This record gives sequence, structure tokens and C-alpha cells, in this order.
Amino acid sequence: MATDAKKAKPETSATAKKGGGIVIALISVLFAVAAGAGTSWFMGQQLMARLPADAAEAVASAKPEKPLLPANYVPLDPAFVVNLEDERLQRFLQLQIQVMTRDPKTVEALQHHMPRIRSQLLLLLGQQHASDLIDRAGKERLQAAVLEEIRGILQAETGSADVEGVYFTSFVMQ
Repeated sequence: MATDAKKAKPETSATAKKGGGIVIALISVLFAVAAGAGTSWFMGQQLMARLPADAAEAVASAKPEKPLLPANYVPLDPAFVVNLEDERLQRFLQLQIQVMTRDPKTVEALQHHMPRIRSQLLLLLGQQHASDLIDRAGKERLQAAVLEEIRGILQAETGSADVEGVYFTSFVMQ
């Protein structure tokens, strides 16, 4: 029994040493986490104290942007009606177009040069093939061509082509 008691004591002390190492490791980890949290909190407070000054500097140094003027939509009335090229059938296109600009002078220029714009667009639309206008991609290509035609006319007549977009508000093909 005495030998059993001696064997039991060393096992208890070995277990105590292992447990002591784990406790020390846990305390070290907790200390590291607490130190990290404290540092983060302190740095966050420093950053928050400087934030309004940084924001004020950023606003002061930023270039003032020119605010966008409201969009103006100029309808090209009445709707365009043209014959489309097709080998087999007589095809027609009825198209209502609106032009978007933000410049009031461009609105006046569009209205003043409306006869030339309509004439050129009738020629452009009359050259289209019905098969090219069936899908969305074909309509978008036509939209881009109409935009370029209008910009070209305004550039030639006024020296400025401040047209941002062309929109088809009605598109009927028979």
C-alpha cells in the first residue's frame, strides 16, 4: 500500500503540472486578447476624434462639381413613318422619337433645325431593313445611328452637339 500511495502522489503532481501549464497559457491568451481589444478601442477613439477635421478638409479641398441641369425631352413630332427595305413584302415603320438634352440652348437649336433633322432622319430610317430591326440589338444600333445623325447636324449648325440621348417612345413595324 505504501508503494501505491507513492505512485499516486507523483501522478497527482504530474497532473497538477499539466493543469498549471494550461492555466498559464489561458491567462496569457486572455491577456493578449484584452490588450488587443484595449488597443483597438484606444485607436478607434483617436480616429473618431480626428474624423470631423478630416471630413472638413476633404470637403474644402474637393472641386465643386457643376450640378446637373434637369433633363429636357424634345419630341420629334409627328411620328416618322417610312417604308422599310424588304425583298418579299412591303414593310412600314412608325417611330416616335424624343431627344434628351440638359442644355436649354440645345433645346432651342433642336427646334430651330427641326426641318433638317427630320429630313435626315427620314433618309436614315428609310434605308433600314426590317430584318435588322426585329431584335433589341438592331433597335439599339438604329438608336445610336439616330443620335449620331442629330449630333452631326447640331455640330455643323451650332458648333455644339450637347445631346445626351435619343429615345424611341413608340416603335411599330408592319
